[in-house]
Amino acid sequence: MKQETINRIRKFTEDRDWDQFHSPANLAKSIVIEAAELLECFQWSEEEYDLQHVKEELADILVYSQNLLDKLGLDADEIINMKMTQNEVKYPVEKAKGKSDKYNKL
Repeated sequence: MKQETINRIRKFTEDRDWDQFHSPANLAKSIVIEAAELLECFQWSEEEYDLQHVKEELADILVYSQNLLDKLGLDADEIINMKMTQNEVKYPVEKAKGKSDKYNKL
């Protein structure tokens, strides 16, 4: 995410004095709720969905995720790269390519 966007999210929260409500648990709950709303976009059809609605729900997830990163003092690039390194070990190309099996089933 661009720094300008991150700053806009932070300003939005600060201007409304909402940090007081942003405990890690509340933010994690909000992410799950928004993820369920994203899933609802595909509830009755995987092919026919409202892209604008999908974008709005995905944006909500990203905003809450950035708020949680801030609350926990985490850097998105750092934790994503940490997880990608773990995934590369768990899902080596020679075993996982073209398969959707979980790592312990490869």
